[in-house]
Amino acid sequence: MIKKIRYYCRCILGYRFSNFHFPLFFETTALSVISIPVIHSANDSYTLKQISGVLVGILILIFFSLISYKYIAKSYWILYIINIVILSLVLFAGISVNGARRWFSLGGIGTLQPSEFGKFFMILFLAGWISDNKARINKSGFLILTGVLFGLPLLLILKEPDLSTTVVYVFVFCTMIFAGGLSYKIVIRAAAAIVPTGILLFWYICQPFQTLLEDYQVQRIMTFLNPSEYMMTTYTQQFNSVMAIGSGMLTGKGLNSNALTSVKRGNFISEPQTDFIFAVIGEELGFIGSCIIIVLLFAVVIECLRIAGEASDMTGRLIAVGTASVVGFQTFVNIGVATALLPNTGLPLPFISYGLSSYTSLMMGVALILNVGLQQNRR
Repeated sequence: MIKKIRYYCRCILGYRFSNFHFPLFFETTALSVISIPVIHSANDSYTLKQISGVLVGILILIFFSLISYKYIAKSYWILYIINIVILSLVLFAGISVNGARRWFSLGGIGTLQPSEFGKFFMILFLAGWISDNKARINKSGFLILTGVLFGLPLLLILKEPDLSTTVVYVFVFCTMIFAGGLSYKIVIRAAAAIVPTGILLFWYICQPFQTLLEDYQVQRIMTFLNPSEYMMTTYTQQFNSVMAIGSGMLTGKGLNSNALTSVKRGNFISEPQTDFIFAVIGEELGFIGSCIIIVLLFAVVIECLRIAGEASDMTGRLIAVGTASVVGFQTFVNIGVATALLPNTGLPLPFISYGLSSYTSLMMGVALILNVGLQQNRR
């Protein structure tokens, strides 16, 4: 029966389903399912929305995995324009929260964050753009033009303001252009210029007369550098997060723990279902539960890179590398913030944190990677 299904699917869609990467499908599905009880434990008012989001996300994973990434990538200019339009509109028609204008209101359904879908659009744009110009990847004119095209949506996100998402975009850009065949000589030259410039820039933003960053952004950096001076103010959340993770010890206190000392019961951390979801995981699922989450996320990144290595063309390889860079970088930063190894910044833990815009865009990216795997033998 299964052989017949595979045969008919191959006749209709043209895919060899023996190439379907089930490990990646099950890893992302497992993380999605785990997110439901974790978010319910962190803040049960988001449980139903998360369940609905996961169901929709799994359907997206299946549906988009059957759509050829090559057809979608051909429309990369259209996706680029759509990205610019929605990032511009949110600055005028979006809702403002704590001085930031990053979301569209969807009424009772929730909100939509264009910059999260923008990651997906930019991955597709860069994949198509670099693939069509791979012979020019090391030409200075092409690199400048690519930087300008990439810089426009970056400036719009900075205007919101959203510095953390901007850093993600930059990381994805650097990763994809390197994977596209950028010469090591150019990388070394760029590093030789960026490192001293970065040191000077870091010194400048730490000065009282700096004008590049908002006051709260500078305060987060200063808190990271001198945590003891901000123990009762801006360092409180990270300190409480570290204490919560440590208190979970090996097996944790159990989901839905009502201990008075828990981060959610004592309101020691604001919005534990999003940026500090790892504190809840560490406290309630312990070292073992934390390791399971980290291993699954690491496995997703490795599987994406494995598919990239087997891709039939440059476009598919870059889509897989771009999505892997988003998952890997956001995982590193989210856990780094929760464990006070990095300055406090708002990035969700992939597939786990509440935030349906981020979750949906990631599932779209993974779905296209599954399609890249399906077409790995096509040349």
